[in-house]
Amino acid sequence: MIYRVIGAGLCVLLHAAAQAQSYPNKPIRVIVTQTAGSNMDVMARLLAPKMSELLGQQFVIDNRGGAGGLIGAQIAARAPTDGYTLVFGGASSMINTSFTYKNVGFDPLRDFEPISMVVAQEAILTVHPSLPVKSVKDFVALAKAKPNSLNMASAGIGSSAHLAGVMFNSLAGIDTVHIAYKGGGAMLVAVAANESQWLFALAASTAAHYKSGRLRALAVSTRQRSPLMPDLPTVEEAGVPGYDFTTWNAFFAPKGMPRPYIMAIHAAIQKSLTEPDIKELYAAQSLVPRGNTNPEEFARFFKADFERVGKVIKLAGIKPE
Repeated sequence: MIYRVIGAGLCVLLHAAAQAQSYPNKPIRVIVTQTAGSNMDVMARLLAPKMSELLGQQFVIDNRGGAGGLIGAQIAARAPTDGYTLVFGGASSMINTSFTYKNVGFDPLRDFEPISMVVAQEAILTVHPSLPVKSVKDFVALAKAKPNSLNMASAGIGSSAHLAGVMFNSLAGIDTVHIAYKGGGAMLVAVAANESQWLFALAASTAAHYKSGRLRALAVSTRQRSPLMPDLPTVEEAGVPGYDFTTWNAFFAPKGMPRPYIMAIHAAIQKSLTEPDIKELYAAQSLVPRGNTNPEEFARFFKADFERVGKVIKLAGIKPE
């Protein structure tokens, strides 16, 4: 009986090894949950050629933006589990939509295989330079002195910018007015024009605005300082204890993709992110690559972030629409 068990286990291992050796044998479709030309799309397109080189098959980008990334995630959740469809998404598409839309058609924790993070991005607490504030403490004092007089811009209800602002308002004990715009570009334009006075914006998308003086940076949303702006304090360092907000982009697969295939994709991602040319291309976009030791590490992060976002959305009083 022991020999039979060992023999059966060996057969499973040999089958898995054979699967990994033969994979992939045709192009792999990567559903990107934002439109062509978006920040997320650029990340995927910079990485795809390197992964194609490593695995010997083309990675074909398929942009399926809309509804905060929900459309692309829905398509990916229904895709075959044969290893030839992946999804490249972020917190907005893979988490936030579950709380902001009714009947999304999938369960992020149940219907996807987390593979690896690619980029984790800090957001910057940003204000219009006309505000008489030079620090987070100044900003909080102004907001408390004039409650509901400052407009907070976001890329829409339930967007990362919205949730980052809600968390800040709660921990800082201030009240501001949320103004939802149609996308990240529109919210930046609104604050640069002083139509709204503050927001949390990704460092990668706002660096040029800080240099030109159109916007003023006050603090970083994460608990670690930004490698892009190392002199800028974190929100917590600047006087709001407990504040920590990260946005990220990552690869997932439909649930049920064979384990050897997942590991092959994971290995290609990690190898790609360490390549000097990828680091240089990402740095030109103000992006810092960040992988994971294994898929399980990212899965744990994903589950914890899902729970964290759920609490912030409840705090914001956001109801599914």
